[in-house]
Amino acid sequence: MKNILIISTGVSKYESGRATGLWLSELTHIYDHAKTENFGITIASPDGGPIPIDPESLKPFVLDKVTKTYWEMAAFRKELENSKALGDLASATFDLVYLAGGHGTMYDFPDNIALQEIIRRHFESGKKIAAICHGVGGLLNVRLSSGNVLIRNRSITGFNWFEESIARRKKEVPFNLEAALKERKAHYIKALIPMTSKVVVDGNLITGQNPFSSKEMAKVVISELRK
Repeated sequence: MKNILIISTGVSKYESGRATGLWLSELTHIYDHAKTENFGITIASPDGGPIPIDPESLKPFVLDKVTKTYWEMAAFRKELENSKALGDLASATFDLVYLAGGHGTMYDFPDNIALQEIIRRHFESGKKIAAICHGVGGLLNVRLSSGNVLIRNRSITGFNWFEESIARRKKEVPFNLEAALKERKAHYIKALIPMTSKVVVDGNLITGQNPFSSKEMAKVVISELRK
């Protein structure tokens, strides 16, 4: 049986005080596919405890059937309320480390040492690393044992600056994710049409562009794990 670690944000607000958190579908689709495959699933966040959900991700026009079904499950909600702390997983090993998105990740992913160490250790041991949307920000400052930045010269995607305009979040976010990826010499790739699905695979690194990539991302990740 394969085991996967899904890491979510623990941050519930932008600096302005406006609500944010996990974009729920970016967790539910990989969770659903993993359940179907009978994989072991561990849900974690930087400090552990309750995972805040971005209220925007619960609105009817984005709340797809799979996500709605899980959101209405008491057992699933309990899992989200009791996420593991990354510090308690320092010696645990998984077949996949998956960084779910949501704007909250922009605050507690990029500089988290425990997160960086988990990613580095798994990546260097040949395990799969996946990140979607703003969760890709968790890859920005990961350095390999060689000292090189993990994403340097790697093909990658993630929520882009034009999409922040569409989402009306340019004045809320602490940094420009697309620019930060390019600054680290990653080969940034995006869908031709904003807010449409895009998944990029570069060896053991799998990234998805935005919430609309959630379904395809889950399928690709499971396919890669089966190899």
